[in-house]
Amino acid sequence: MVAIALSAQQVWIADFERYLRTERQMSAYTVRNYLFELKRCEKLFAEGETWLSQQHDSLQALLAKLHRKGLGPRSLSLTLSSLKQFYEFLLREQHIQLNPATGLSAPKQAKPLPKNMDVDSVTHLLEIDANDPLSFRDKAIMELFYSSGLRLAELAALNVADIQFSQAQVKVLGKGSKERIVPIGKMALQAINQWLDLKRNIACEDDALFVTAKGKRLAHRSIQARLAKWGQEQALGVKVHPHKLRHSFATHMLESSADLRAVQELLGHANLSTTQVYTSLDFQHLAKVYDGAHPRAKKRTK
Repeated sequence: MVAIALSAQQVWIADFERYLRTERQMSAYTVRNYLFELKRCEKLFAEGETWLSQQHDSLQALLAKLHRKGLGPRSLSLTLSSLKQFYEFLLREQHIQLNPATGLSAPKQAKPLPKNMDVDSVTHLLEIDANDPLSFRDKAIMELFYSSGLRLAELAALNVADIQFSQAQVKVLGKGSKERIVPIGKMALQAINQWLDLKRNIACEDDALFVTAKGKRLAHRSIQARLAKWGQEQALGVKVHPHKLRHSFATHMLESSADLRAVQELLGHANLSTTQVYTSLDFQHLAKVYDGAHPRAKKRTK
């Protein structure tokens, strides 16, 4: 038989495989995954490129390319680990003098945002049959979440004095102890008034707006549990939680007004980019608005 000469790179990969199996004593499954990731990377090398020709920037660009191709967080993390392990091995074997994988980082993954509820679903949720003090309280909580887009911590910390009924506003203490004034809708004000009429019969420890049957300020977990309960009772098919109502508020406001700055102020975001991501702004919608509004984008009429 004729012996087939292996390239230096193939020899290194074979040696790396033995190193992982024997010295590192990694499982066959892990070794197979590492080798698969290295082959995936190697396929993206430009003509003439080798493992030795790679620099830190080119490896970082390679990871970014895999990210753009749709590689998920777990796969990217495995790719990164494979590259670091392989170059550590090459450095150990004195095939390289500097490790180009040092300081590599996987492209940041956008945190998945909760899907907003459509207007009909929110309306159905808020049409609960309130027939006791706690259900009236819960209705007021949900109305306020959706009316004003508050965070869970912001709503839980509210006092009765924070509600400005004559101006239909609520004073909110947001992140970083920043105060903001947010409008309250008519339906939310009505629900809060109904709850406060019943709250007078409860001996409360302080001026908390939302309290338990024993008069203690309602805890975050209790609010979350009550919203989940009503989501089930209203047969919505999705888990209802405070952030979903806040997200729905932001999305519906943006769809109706297309005023990103106003929604930013209402949500209490320091940066506009946070609002843009938070509301999952539809690029096609943006493009349509741009095409219709920008002087250099409008189609010429014949």
